[in-house]
Amino acid sequence: MNDRFLEVDDLDAAGVARVLDRAVAWKADPSAVRPVLAGKGVAALFEKPSTRTRVSFEMAVHTLGGHPISLRNEEVGLGARETAPDVARTLAGYCAAIGARVFRHGVLEEMADAVGEWGVRVVNLLSDEAHPLQAMADLMTLLEHWGSLEGRRIAYVGDGNNVAASLAIASAMTGLEVVVSSPAGYELDDEAVERARNLGGTVDLVSHPHEAVAGVDAVYTDVWASMGQEDEAHTSV
Repeated sequence: MNDRFLEVDDLDAAGVARVLDRAVAWKADPSAVRPVLAGKGVAALFEKPSTRTRVSFEMAVHTLGGHPISLRNEEVGLGARETAPDVARTLAGYCAAIGARVFRHGVLEEMADAVGEWGVRVVNLLSDEAHPLQAMADLMTLLEHWGSLEGRRIAYVGDGNNVAASLAIASAMTGLEVVVSSPAGYELDDEAVERARNLGGTVDLVSHPHEAVAGVDAVYTDVWASMGQEDEAHTSV
């Protein structure tokens, strides 16, 4: 088992499919899930705030029998009072897993490297490079509607950001084709496109949104300016 879930492809394709299937079954019948976290604490560190991520993560841990412990950055001082590895080691002394929503992806890697050998898993609740749980939740929604993702095609219209990158990678691992349309200067970066294509995925970049959505099975929209970049919201398309 991996000591981290920082990006979707930290799992293999079979693992992604298994997680999606179990999530759909869990939602349909929450009482059927095993309390795999019974008696265990799970820390959730929020360097970057979120309403939905915090509530959904805490309820997921609770439903699995665990005790969620949410921490704001002003309580921890990540990188100021203590380094990321030291924070991770402290939390690992009490908790079976650590979720973290951070500005810099490298912080997650430092935390995972510090506690992985202890059997404590680190989960990415969002970073500047990836948002794997969002991608999995999005694919789960589509799976509920369609029953299968193989051969379907979706359009993502918005900033080619961390959400778009994780969606492209997750789609590549499930047989879902993706077309991404973003304003000039905000395109999905080449590394994310290459990773998705190396996983066998179909990722098309189309500049005009009307062309991007033509003939697709679903449209995924997002604002042009990502969280923390609201000053760029005036960007014309």
